[in-house]
Amino acid sequence: MSFIEEIKIRARKDIKTIVLPEALDIRILEATEQVLKENYANIVLIGNKEKIEEKAKENNLKIDGAKIVDPENSEKYEEYVDLLYELRKHKGMTKEEASKLVKDPVYYGMLMVKDEKSNADGLVSGAIHSTSDTLRPALQILKTAPATKLVSAFFVMVVPDCKYGENGTFIFADSGLNENPDPEALSEIAISSSHSFEQLVKKEPKIAMLSYSTYGSAKSELTNKIIQATKLVKEKRSDLIVDR
Repeated sequence: MSFIEEIKIRARKDIKTIVLPEALDIRILEATEQVLKENYANIVLIGNKEKIEEKAKENNLKIDGAKIVDPENSEKYEEYVDLLYELRKHKGMTKEEASKLVKDPVYYGMLMVKDEKSNADGLVSGAIHSTSDTLRPALQILKTAPATKLVSAFFVMVVPDCKYGENGTFIFADSGLNENPDPEALSEIAISSSHSFEQLVKKEPKIAMLSYSTYGSAKSELTNKIIQATKLVKEKRSDLIVDR
């Protein structure tokens, strides 16, 4: 059984609600139709209801099972303005700024995830928004996990019929956020990514610290950085399996 099939089975047992703030992108609507068809998540689309339904109809997509929320017409709008203001007033945000930002689908979606009464479990963005435009509201509203020293990114890669990794499932980090991490940052990325692997795949992570050199076949500032990072991971988390 593949990782994707396992995820679908687990999801059907405990269906989560996922917010999609880029609802006018055809790829998002296609994904919505597929997810609803396979019934492994509830979907909330953020945006103008008429425009979203018209776009779906034009492309023969069935999204009837999705909930559509328009921030400007939402009964939660004023509540979320107050929530965002309270979260950011110490940084100088005004009520007027908060009222504008809550109309942004990504900000509104993040506030839904923050709001325990909304039952929103997660948000997916990045089809038409940049990494910074997705991360900024996440960091401002959801914050980082306790004891997190560094925000990092990773890709989940699932390779069919592969005996490596966890039945072909890998996490590659940091693949899009930290451009040139030092040894300390690399060690934190490795540790946090291993935790994400455990959460997603439910298996013990095995960390490979990658560089262009294998076991000292070449030496440079770059390879020394990997050596130091590997040493730091072992010092911080002796329970983790890690090598370079």
